Amino acid sequence: MGKFTDFKLRLNSLPEGKHDFTYHLGKEFFVNMENDEIHDADVEVKLVVTRHADSFDLNFHCVGTLTLICTRCLDDLIFPVDTAYHVTVEFGNDYHDENDELLIIPDSDPDLNVAFMIYETIVLTIPIKHVHPMGKCNRQMSALLRKHRGRRPDDEDAELEDDLMDGIDDDTSDDGPVDSRWDALRGLGSKGSADND
Repeated sequence: MGKFTDFKLRLNSLPEGKHDFTYHLGKEFFVNMENDEIHDADVEVKLVVTRHADSFDLNFHCVGTLTLICTRCLDDLIFPVDTAYHVTVEFGNDYHDENDELLIIPDSDPDLNVAFMIYETIVLTIPIKHVHPMGKCNRQMSALLRKHRGRRPDDEDAELEDDLMDGIDDDTSDDGPVDSRWDALRGLGSKGSADND
């Protein structure tokens, strides 16, 4: 039995009308997809297949949570999922998936495995950078980051921490001590523009 056998639909055996399917995705689903970014999952997928004479409307709705790693502090981050996807499936001579809204599968192979459709629908909701809300990151890791970025470890200013933790080095609003080397560099910039006038 294959890893994704439960996600296989025999479309040509479905009578006309609506058909409901439900899937539960846990950690194993994403391990089988060889995704090491998702450490755990608890996602319910509801699939409604509506058969018209020669076409099938597939409506996916995925709701639940994923456990990711926070890109700021490396602790677990619970990421909510609530997303939907629709595709129309038709039979044809060859397999064609160049259109996001229309999938053509060959008459000779009427089985459709929806595992990868579900996977892509969920994974596309994950932002490139996934972080805890401000103040929810691991405090020890936050202190280490501040230390290695040359900031005072006792500085609890939320705006400064937000800038540091987001990797933004534009500290123009910082009222704290400024590295004197920046003053020298700023002087060079203004001197160069004066020379060009």
